[in-house]
Amino acid sequence: LVGSEMCIRDRRQARRVGQEARFFRLRLSRVSGLAMNKPSKIYIAGHRGMVGSAIVRRLAAAGYLNLLTRTHAELDLTHQASVKQFFKEEKPDYVFLAAAKVGGIHANNTYRGEFIYQNLMMEANIVHAAWQTGVQRLMFLGSSCIYPRDCPQPIKEDYLLTGPLESTNEPYAIAKIAGIKLCESYNRQYGTQYVSVMPTNLYGPNDNYDLNNSHVLPALIRKAHEAKLFGDSSYVVWGSGKPMREFLYVDDMADACVYLMERDDIHDGLFNVGTGQDVTIRELAETVMDVVGFEGEIVFDASKPDGTPRKLLNVDRLRALGWQAETALRDGIAKAYADFLTKAVA
Repeated sequence: LVGSEMCIRDRRQARRVGQEARFFRLRLSRVSGLAMNKPSKIYIAGHRGMVGSAIVRRLAAAGYLNLLTRTHAELDLTHQASVKQFFKEEKPDYVFLAAAKVGGIHANNTYRGEFIYQNLMMEANIVHAAWQTGVQRLMFLGSSCIYPRDCPQPIKEDYLLTGPLESTNEPYAIAKIAGIKLCESYNRQYGTQYVSVMPTNLYGPNDNYDLNNSHVLPALIRKAHEAKLFGDSSYVVWGSGKPMREFLYVDDMADACVYLMERDDIHDGLFNVGTGQDVTIRELAETVMDVVGFEGEIVFDASKPDGTPRKLLNVDRLRALGWQAETALRDGIAKAYADFLTKAVA
């Protein structure tokens, strides 16, 4: 019995020594600076999604060639043991956590259990495995829906957890808030450098155009295209058309992510990423019509929910670092429509 107790004590001590060594490496790296460099092994979780694929494009264009990706069939990110083994074998230097279960109002409100469970599991598994294997830096991609429904506009990062969330996407928002706090907590306890970025509404190549679970802009692109294709006199837009929204072209989002990860003076924190400008849903629908070339009318279905009345991000924190979006809304929609046409959705 004494021998067994000594073995247990020795194993515990070995684990503590290993953990302390890992923490020391992370803290030492923090002092030395951890900006990405070209030979770094970089894991992009969710590389087939709209945001993840944009990050891959941006990294490749900048000369980062040691990129690590896995499809869902190759690695189920909700399975803890598989994620842990993947990190143990591959040992990435940097991680972009862009994997998520996403969707519009209908999907968020209908599949509430799936949204909170899958997102919680993915982010918890990845952040914990990254820490266990000594990942130098990680970027967690959240969503602007983390902020209270009725908080002051434009929305500052400091407004997080100051009021009730929008009810239609509350489960997803709670999961994303948990991801932010996960990174924040690991930074404080373990000395990691895990940063969170909160994009506004994104659109662009590889977007989801399924009308059952897409976001508002890709849904409008598909509706306007099909109305034009079938010779309809109008197309239907959910809600009153009065809510105001901000939209960011996804390649601009990817550029902001790489910009932050390339800096050696960003160790933690939360950063809003957006354009700093918003439009009404009516104005958005009219711009989409113009780009697509549909000459009919817009019919607003007031029986459908509007969601949050206004959601405009304050991007002063990121602008103070020298970054701002470059793609104008109409230009971005034109690029997104060109990508939509290549998918032959209709």
